[in-house]
Amino acid sequence: MAKNLVIVESPAKVKTIKKFLGSNYEVMASQGHIRDLPKSRLGIDVENDFEPGYITIRGKGDILASLKKEVKKADNVFLATDPDREGEAISWHLSKALKLEDKDIKRITFNEITKNAVKDSLKNPRDINMNLVDAQQSRRILDRMVGYEISPLLWSKIKRGLSAGRVQSVALRLICDREAQIDEFVPEEYWTLEASIKIKGEKKPVVAKFYGDKNGRIDIKDRSQAEKIEKALLKAKYSVDSVKKGERTKKAPLPFTTSTMQQEASKQLNFATKKTMMIAQQLYEGVDIKGKGTVGLITYLRTDSTRISDGAVEAAREFIKESYGEEYCAATAAKKGSDDKKIQDAHEAIRPTDLSLSPVVVKESLSRDQFRLYQLIWKRFLASQMGGAKYETTTVKIAADDYILNVSASKILFEGFLSVYKDDDADEDTTTNKGLTKSIDKDSELSLDELEKEQHFTQPPAHFTEASLVKALEELGIGRPSTYAPTISTLIARRYVVKDKKNLHVSELGTAVNDMMKDAFPTIVDVHFTANMEKLLDGVEEGKVEWKEIIRNFYPDLDEAVKKAEKELESVKIEDEVTDVICEKCGRNMVVKYGPSGKFLGCPGFPECRNTLPYLEKIGVKCPECGKDVVIRRTKKGRIFYGCEGYPDCEFSTWQRPSAKKCPRCGGVMVEKGKKLVCNDRECGYSEDNKEED
Repeated sequence: MAKNLVIVESPAKVKTIKKFLGSNYEVMASQGHIRDLPKSRLGIDVENDFEPGYITIRGKGDILASLKKEVKKADNVFLATDPDREGEAISWHLSKALKLEDKDIKRITFNEITKNAVKDSLKNPRDINMNLVDAQQSRRILDRMVGYEISPLLWSKIKRGLSAGRVQSVALRLICDREAQIDEFVPEEYWTLEASIKIKGEKKPVVAKFYGDKNGRIDIKDRSQAEKIEKALLKAKYSVDSVKKGERTKKAPLPFTTSTMQQEASKQLNFATKKTMMIAQQLYEGVDIKGKGTVGLITYLRTDSTRISDGAVEAAREFIKESYGEEYCAATAAKKGSDDKKIQDAHEAIRPTDLSLSPVVVKESLSRDQFRLYQLIWKRFLASQMGGAKYETTTVKIAADDYILNVSASKILFEGFLSVYKDDDADEDTTTNKGLTKSIDKDSELSLDELEKEQHFTQPPAHFTEASLVKALEELGIGRPSTYAPTISTLIARRYVVKDKKNLHVSELGTAVNDMMKDAFPTIVDVHFTANMEKLLDGVEEGKVEWKEIIRNFYPDLDEAVKKAEKELESVKIEDEVTDVICEKCGRNMVVKYGPSGKFLGCPGFPECRNTLPYLEKIGVKCPECGKDVVIRRTKKGRIFYGCEGYPDCEFSTWQRPSAKKCPRCGGVMVEKGKKLVCNDRECGYSEDNKEED
């Protein structure tokens, strides 16, 4: 029989795919890219029409030799790398490195690692798509040019070890611009009035909000205006002005794209984007499921499409009918607006490969984080194929002499998709006026029970979180699904941005880099320029734009800007953060330094004094046993825990982050668990909502 070789990217896929194919198939992994641009130099021949000079990646020689050995034995070679630009480029590089040009190259792709999908792909091989390859090449070369031309300038003008990037620098600018908006924000005062209204014959009052008068809305700007209206409302007679009843439908959510999966995993599971992608990759490549072997649980994770295959839609409808009833099936599946031109419909949305493998069925075979992300994906997909939630709404206008107050309430009539999936917006449907839909009409007799006025101030824009930054990048058309996680990780790793709980704050270093980039390379960090560049790169993928033409137009301006900046830009001195820890060898105040393992304390007298100490990051909570500060520590394997800075004299420690608040029941230590504060003493068992987290 013919000997067939299938080359995939990841060793994890080898195990999953091997069980689908017969003994005449050998499956091997390239372990990502085999060839790339050299690290030591630009690697692009600027004088020879920007020809890239690819080399075999260091450390990949043995893998390449093993692949060459198997290629010689094989009658057919199937290149089965990922179904995207990057995967297409890896297949092309493999064809070059393995010298497959003379062979009948068979490129196969599958959106999910299931038996049917893999076998179908083998029946329908195709040629390597050079438009996809050129789209990846153009992105790679543009990113290399920006990084290798600008980064040395940042080293000489600010500090060694810094980097610039085509998408990274724009993301940094967005964060800096948001920080500037927050700093410049001037709060404005406003007041609200809420009246507790009794309805004759009803036990519970309803809460009505001040709206204005019969001429329209009135915004209450200061205390004197609030007190004037308050006096009038205290004396007024209350009556029902109008009652309006209706129905509204909350549409089912779309299935996940890479971006929306990252956003929801951040909001609901508190996952960093990098962690979300790592776990999703594991679920896609295959997990050992008891009784089933290695199974790929989700479809391909890098996609900006919300399309679902007809087979998957039909399977979902059958599952919903059997599990929930036919009335829960959507009349038509949720779809993204057709006018969204940024969408690339090359793939499906992210969905489970087999709905019968519900989270409950596979829970024992998954790690905690794998289970939580898989459950989110499974529920979101099922919800996307269900009908919308229906509500009965009641809106009442209450007349208080010349003023108008509004009361609104909603009552759920049909849960629809909410029976499976609730997002953060689900809270909008809760109300303090639940009985209103039955208890009020034009003839209802009303009286004032209580009136409250409250002062407020407008709030500045919120700091970016990883979720909101991903959303902003996607909406602006900057980068692509595969770039969001590494972009944010780089900003944090370079210390341009500091992550405090969920919020991203720009550092002094980040501000200095952004200011220099805006001054010297305004087009690189211009949001619209970068978005237009993405459209051009998409044009390469569609075969409408010649990839080198983009490089030819881009490089001369970049080269000129770099030369000008080298001459004209002044150096910026970024001082190390000084601590109150004294160097026991020379008496200087130690400063915060950064190494491969993170922060440490170093003596500013280096190289004369080489003393270093571990950096203990305080969390603003005192040790309950000795009163010293609680600090973040790490085990030998890198797991974070919290302990007393007085260790080993004081051995207080906990896996969960302690709170400054004491347990009101037993006086013990409270720790953070998700959105709850929980007493560390299990026998006590006290818990409450974590208001600071909210």
